[in-house]
Amino acid sequence: MSEKTSSNLFYQSRQRRPMLKEARGVYLWDVDGKRYLDGSSGAMVSNIGHGNERVLEAMRAQMDRATFGYRLHFENEPAETLAARVAALMPDGLDRVFFVSGGSEAVESAIKLARQHSVATGQGTRYKVIARHPSYHGGTLGALALTGYAPLTAPFAPMMQEMPKIPAPTTYLDRDDLSEAERGLRYAEMLAEEIRRQGPDTVLAFIMEPVGGAATGALVAPDSYYARIREICDEYDILLILDEVMSGAGRTGRFLAAEHWGLRPDIVTLSKGFAAGYAPLGAMVADNRLVDPVLDAGGFVHGFTYAGNPLACAAGLAVLDEIVEQDLTGNAERMGAVLRARLEELMVRYDFIGDVRGKGLLLAFELVADRDTMRPLPARMNAHLRLVELAYERGLIIYSRRTRGGLDGDHFMVCPPLIVSEAQIGEILAVLDDSLAALAGELGLASRAA
Repeated sequence: MSEKTSSNLFYQSRQRRPMLKEARGVYLWDVDGKRYLDGSSGAMVSNIGHGNERVLEAMRAQMDRATFGYRLHFENEPAETLAARVAALMPDGLDRVFFVSGGSEAVESAIKLARQHSVATGQGTRYKVIARHPSYHGGTLGALALTGYAPLTAPFAPMMQEMPKIPAPTTYLDRDDLSEAERGLRYAEMLAEEIRRQGPDTVLAFIMEPVGGAATGALVAPDSYYARIREICDEYDILLILDEVMSGAGRTGRFLAAEHWGLRPDIVTLSKGFAAGYAPLGAMVADNRLVDPVLDAGGFVHGFTYAGNPLACAAGLAVLDEIVEQDLTGNAERMGAVLRARLEELMVRYDFIGDVRGKGLLLAFELVADRDTMRPLPARMNAHLRLVELAYERGLIIYSRRTRGGLDGDHFMVCPPLIVSEAQIGEILAVLDDSLAALAGELGLASRAA
């Protein structure tokens, strides 16, 4: 590996990584020529893969025209066109789009719009946004207030007003006599109970990921959960905000994960795969009935300098063209089924894999000490970090987090770009199998002969 020089950059830790040289398709290369298979699309971002020439050409063409025009001074064609295209992909009525630069900004925008709507319509007592635990909704203080992940939220608790939480529907951990449908309804009713506990006239909205992201490892609730959540929101006249920052843009086999259940939100947030890493871009999409009262009352008191940036929107429009024209949503569904089946095969060999879950190419598996009880591996083992390193050494990138509220448990996101082929899934599984075998040897975990 090339010798590391000192760096003025700092991020989460002192860990250093190889210098990136280039990226194409599902692969990246460092400056020493080592190839890495992007098994997690970065942080579930690179939905259409790396180096897509059509997207790069669209960006070059826009650069020749204009790279920035402040929204208070000019409208721009890429933003207008992309907003219309996005609205056409949304459920009926969600036709107002507000562009941002990332997922945290999208979530901030959603809760601010919800609050301003309540004020504009004479419901100023409503300000609480109920979220789930575990969950992750972004790194800004407003988004962190919705997040249920102690290592990320605890240092900032004195600086923010934490919002109420209900348990995420982790039915795979439950040991009871209920059916999955009954479990789904039980978890949904926790929302109604919390609304009543808080006082219905103080509750503004409920926010959730239809398919869980980094905090819960691609958690999918029973089908019964989704319709009941919508009913409860309607019953108490609270808004349903769907955080599709990770699950949207085709990753689960539908453009919105909510489409799997016919779940209609009042507000949706998008980012990550929405521009697929080609430019910083996200969006909040809202029902027009929420936007008009806010604008009529004096305007949306919120904004970001790069909102609707023409270069970012040109990139996003080209990414959307690729998703639609290449049927990448369909490929996510097809290849997701293949990948899930292969991950489930690993459970036969490795007793310490306790669960495989997700939709489409938003998939994860969880390691446990005991599959019958789902008792997690001891936190001191740091299995969630070690397996990532073992895979990385072997040229595979996967993504891990602590499963149980960030304190213990280990899950791994396996979410390659939506262009992935069956042969490339085979590459992923071969390296993953080898890495799991190495982990088993290091930590003294049970495995069976291949």
